Amino acid sequence: MSRRGSLSELEQRLAARRREDERLAREHKRQEREQEQARQQERVESAQQDAQEQTAAVQEQIKSLDEVLTSVLALPPVSFDRLMATPRTPPFDPGPLGVPLPAPDWSDFAPPRPGLLRLLLGGAARHKRQTAQAQGRFEAATAEHREHESQRHQELAVAKAKYHGKVTEERARAVARNAYIARRESAFGAGDAESVAWFARCVLKASRYPDGFPRAYQVAYHPGDRKVAIDFELPPQRVVPSVRTYRYVQARGAVEPVPRPEHEIRQRYERLIACVALRTLHEIFSATASADAPDVVQAVSFTGYVSTTDRATGKPIRPHLLSVSAERPVFGDLVLAAVEPAACLAALGAQTPADAGLAERARGR
Repeated sequence: MSRRGSLSELEQRLAARRREDERLAREHKRQEREQEQARQQERVESAQQDAQEQTAAVQEQIKSLDEVLTSVLALPPVSFDRLMATPRTPPFDPGPLGVPLPAPDWSDFAPPRPGLLRLLLGGAARHKRQTAQAQGRFEAATAEHREHESQRHQELAVAKAKYHGKVTEERARAVARNAYIARRESAFGAGDAESVAWFARCVLKASRYPDGFPRAYQVAYHPGDRKVAIDFELPPQRVVPSVRTYRYVQARGAVEPVPRPEHEIRQRYERLIACVALRTLHEIFSATASADAPDVVQAVSFTGYVSTTDRATGKPIRPHLLSVSAERPVFGDLVLAAVEPAACLAALGAQTPADAGLAERARGR
């Protein structure tokens, strides 16, 4: 082969190698692009999922606020019977003390019997010595087992005594608690102002509100008009989420909140505190109706306030946001599951500040 032919063949192989290298480089870049696109898609999907989850959490908050009234309507009212204590007496659990240790088994100690050939060769004497030694170990293990079992029985007796002592204490506490409740119930039936107020406080204490709600209230009973008067701390306006939803903005690669309009926050807050007022009236009327002397409470008044700071003076203030009073027959005629809360309060003669003033007071301005 000529030198020229050899060079031509080499050039062809080099060109083929370059083309293959270029193809592999293009393939590598294509794979990198696809991988980057996949990673980008994963980031987008993860951000979108994050936005959906945050939105769902806000929606759940709104749902819990919307159902502040309706969620309690089907619940059984607090009663003196439900305030009675039931002693908590779980069955005695001895734990490991209740499991006896297995006794030693002679078969675990006895040496194997020698065969006939070994007996003929003097194995009988050796087996006798081994048996005597095994017997000693067995008797020692048996004595140790008896000692352990004796100790276990002693500890088990102590544990049972402690258990029965706790059961006796728990039952005594329940008896004392129930005697106290019975005295309160009797005093409630007689119209004792302090006992009626005490029972109303029990009702309010048992009421479960969403997170972020204060749990402060004052209760008084006026025997003259058989009215329970409640001063109730309302949640601040910030309990209404200031974000309506979350969305992923691809241009900025970020999850961003979509703010809730101020007018919607104000409307939801006003509806919320109206629901709190109606709920409180409902809980007190329902609970006192379940008592043996329902006529003791014929009216309930509710005054709602917020704890905030006066921005002009920096001092703490407690402005009243609404007050309402209802007689039992009038309130009992309401279908609370279907009312529009603000309209219902208005029909009951509730007093509230002007809409704008209410919002400002709730924010402490």
